[in-house]
Amino acid sequence: MFLVVGLGNPGPGYAGNRHNIGYMAADLLVRRHGFGPWKKKFQGLLAEGSIGAERVLVLKPETWMNLSGQSAGEAARFYKIPLARIIVLHDDLDLAPGKVRVKKGGGAGGHNGLRSLDDHLGPDYRRVRLGVGHPGEKDAVTGHVLDDFAKADKAWLDPLLDALAEAFPLLLAGDDNGFMNKVVVKTQPPREKKTPPSPPSSATPPPPAPKDEQKVD
Repeated sequence: MFLVVGLGNPGPGYAGNRHNIGYMAADLLVRRHGFGPWKKKFQGLLAEGSIGAERVLVLKPETWMNLSGQSAGEAARFYKIPLARIIVLHDDLDLAPGKVRVKKGGGAGGHNGLRSLDDHLGPDYRRVRLGVGHPGEKDAVTGHVLDDFAKADKAWLDPLLDALAEAFPLLLAGDDNGFMNKVVVKTQPPREKKTPPSPPSSATPPPPAPKDEQKVD
């Protein structure tokens, strides 16, 4: 059994925030693989289902981002799920928008949700880092992550979440690189087909026909 934790803040006012991309990924994962309905459990929303041969629990903590570990810790202890089978989906400022990286363990990097998970679970779970870009200035970070994605972001956001859900079986199988590669392939824009130029004709055009001579009587 795996526990997949999508990080975000509860409530409709936060639904479109960059900080909620973990929630968005969890929602699409549940829809794509036909999970059961969301149920209130462990201070969050929990959905159960299967991906391939693996039983998977998807959790969206509703404790606010900085207390996410309380919810995830309760679920992990109840089902006795080891850290090696816990996967966290979260936003990452250090990655460009649309980029994905998988990492095991490490620091929280200033992310309050990860810091809370580290406190309640320990750091050695796998993290699916979903890039949302950096605003460029430290003072603008809070406003950036708590602001909604722009309409133009849908051009990369929707394909990214769709590719993540499709490639997720590779992640469960432990093939982190295969997962990342498949997401990259699925999110690349189609290449434009270039029409090759017509080859120059090698035939020499015939000389113009001579004009008929006029006869003089």
